[in-house]
Amino acid sequence: MAGILPLSFKDAIDRGLRNNLGILLQSDSTLTARGEKWKELSELLPHVNAAVSETAEQIDLAALGFRFNFPGIPKVVGPIGVFQAGAYLTQSLFDYHAIERNRGASYNERAVQYSLKNARELVVLAVGNSYLLALSGAARVGTAQADVETAQALYDKAADQQKAGVNPAIDTLRAHVELQTRQQQLIVARNDYAKQKLTLGRVIGLPPGQEFSLTTEAPYEPLATAALEEDLQRAYASRPDYLAAAQQVRSAEEFRRAATAEHYPSLDMAGNYGAAGIRPGDSHGVFEVAATLNIPIFAGGRTHSDVLEAEATLRQSRQQLENLRGKIDYEVRSARLDLTAAADQVEVARSSVDLASQTLEQARDRFAAGVTDNLEVVQAQESLAAANESYISSLYSHNLAKISLAKAIGFAEEGVRQYLQGK
Repeated sequence: MAGILPLSFKDAIDRGLRNNLGILLQSDSTLTARGEKWKELSELLPHVNAAVSETAEQIDLAALGFRFNFPGIPKVVGPIGVFQAGAYLTQSLFDYHAIERNRGASYNERAVQYSLKNARELVVLAVGNSYLLALSGAARVGTAQADVETAQALYDKAADQQKAGVNPAIDTLRAHVELQTRQQQLIVARNDYAKQKLTLGRVIGLPPGQEFSLTTEAPYEPLATAALEEDLQRAYASRPDYLAAAQQVRSAEEFRRAATAEHYPSLDMAGNYGAAGIRPGDSHGVFEVAATLNIPIFAGGRTHSDVLEAEATLRQSRQQLENLRGKIDYEVRSARLDLTAAADQVEVARSSVDLASQTLEQARDRFAAGVTDNLEVVQAQESLAAANESYISSLYSHNLAKISLAKAIGFAEEGVRQYLQGK
């Protein structure tokens, strides 16, 4: 769109959930899984087709083994015309192997659906992180600009006092160096902010070159957390990656049973009904019905091979599920620790900014009164810049920890929306 697109935190998440490549690819994977399920189901459903044929044939009796010479009987018969039209049906009456494979494909389809939800959770985390980084970049640009203005005022003051013969030239040089240092930091901050916006635009699928502005400010509000065991139980019950892994285990169990079922007999039915005759106008109804019991006796070790492969897949799925359970425990505990530490850091950093601001103000007053040189002011400026950077970093860490905790317990998409609505 022309002009600058206003982009809120919620808009960024909505765009990411619509346009992010990871979700688009995972959506295609659900179609693949659905197709695999229908392929397995087709072995249990009736197969019906129709055919119409008109043939003409001339037969050499000698070529068929009738090598005789009787008067009145020709050696070549025909041409003989045959017309046939009918509908043909095949149906599996009982095939435990196909039944179990169909169940396994159904569980696999559910696993892919959970994987799609997990992809959405990851996109929320990625978009949230990128947006918060961009907000931090914007805050750094703002503080760097304020530092430049403060340094410029200090330099002008030192230059005026030098001209008046009140302060030595070293104060002016020191103030000039400080001004150029702050200008360099402003250039770096603006460049980093521009690249962070590019990253955010790519994560949420904005068209290349689209200009946008961030309309959401970095919020800070302490988050009341539930008990650790409650968070863990919620994670095991709702995390889509864990649910997907559990469905994959069930799918592997069904395919393991299906491999064993290759030893079992199967019962099929086939039939057809139609018309046959010399020509379409000289035909009559015909039909055929048959039931077949297939009893596997020896398949050259193929069944044993399928059982071993299915068993290996099942063991791997169970091990991955158990490993994921430990990973979830770690992520929940780690996110809770990060959230607590980040909240404490924000409080300390906020106090440090207030103290550094008061220190700078007093140092400027002392310098203006001629009590001290501007070294004290420069040091106070650097302390304020460091305090602002600490506050920006801790605020980013605190907000990211809240998103990470929501992702760790399995409701990032809903949790972030609720958090934004609360703002």
